[in-house]
Amino acid sequence: MLNARMPTAASVLAAVAAGALLLGCSAHVEVGTSAPKLSADKVADTVAQKLAATTGQPKPHVTCPGDLDGKVGTTMRCTLTGSDGRTLGVTVDVTSVSGNNLNFDIKADDKSSPAPN
Repeated sequence: MLNARMPTAASVLAAVAAGALLLGCSAHVEVGTSAPKLSADKVADTVAQKLAATTGQPKPHVTCPGDLDGKVGTTMRCTLTGSDGRTLGVTVDVTSVSGNNLNFDIKADDKSSPAPN
């Protein structure tokens, strides 16, 4: 019997890059402010959870540059960073807002970028 372990960061990057796995995937998040806005940390955590669920890999490290405004058409670029330093861009697009509920699609880039030297 063969027992092999795949490096988690590299396998997540490879799995996500192989076919833009989250095209059309929608995430629903409820926020509790009068003006719908989702913190950068909450967006990053939601994106990481969706990536992990889609790839069957552990939750990756994702960072987002700022809060996500609850306005249809708002786009944000987040970054998935593997343990080897390679990065993969992830686009978050707000598709609908209903009260304090934000729905957004997540799409990973097709290719990762090499680690900085």
